[in-house]
Amino acid sequence: MSLPLYDAHNHLQDDWLRPHRPAVLADLARLETLRGAVVNGTEESDWPAVTRLAHDFAWVRPSFGLHPWYVKSRTPAWQEHLQHALATAGPLAGVGEIGLDRWIPDHDLDDQRDVFVWQLRLATEQNRPVTIHGLQAWGALEEVLRVEPVPARGFLIHAYGGPAEMVGPLAKRGAYFSFNGAHLEPRRAARREVFRRIPLERLLVETDAPAMSSPPEFSPFNLPPTPDGKPVNHPANIAATYAALAELRGLPLETLAAQVEANFLRLFG
Repeated sequence: MSLPLYDAHNHLQDDWLRPHRPAVLADLARLETLRGAVVNGTEESDWPAVTRLAHDFAWVRPSFGLHPWYVKSRTPAWQEHLQHALATAGPLAGVGEIGLDRWIPDHDLDDQRDVFVWQLRLATEQNRPVTIHGLQAWGALEEVLRVEPVPARGFLIHAYGGPAEMVGPLAKRGAYFSFNGAHLEPRRAARREVFRRIPLERLLVETDAPAMSSPPEFSPFNLPPTPDGKPVNHPANIAATYAALAELRGLPLETLAAQVEANFLRLFG
């Protein structure tokens, strides 16, 4: 049975994947049923690469944002650059990856918040899908999303790792939550429990490739590590992540795939 697959969040343009991109693209083509993948830019320098991928592959849904890790290195013209990237890519382009992060050293949460809010307001004005990153900043993130306007089509919190009690209020505001294969690590049982309870109509699946590798038994596609030894996740592992999530939810794989397809198209168009 051919099941439609959608990767709600990856970084196909990333330098970690560059040496392997021809092989990666060939593996993705062999999946045959990959219908869409949201490729997220994270800083001004990689937005052109996302644009090129969207031009070359119909299944790439481009998204452009200033990630909290790169807020400090933004140029004075970053807002104009972002607006230009979105306009060039067209009405289906998203805003992201954006958000808040207390994990990085020497973070300036107030500066991050200003950049995040500006991008969120831009997406809301243009009703573009938003992809949000949150790490060790769930309270601050919830506060922004509670008081700021959000796009009518909704927003994605990728690789959701926040508390279960935030899911309901965020869903009412329009949130979707994407399951990542890294949640299958034995030590992340609490995250898996949250994803058992997320409403099906708010559920998506992602790889975050080349980051957030799944455990080996859920990674049929492998890539060499980076020169400094960091693991590199293969985006074709999306199929294995679907299968693992279907088992976690106690659903037939075709039922999960149909629901995720409807959710993806509702959010990303």
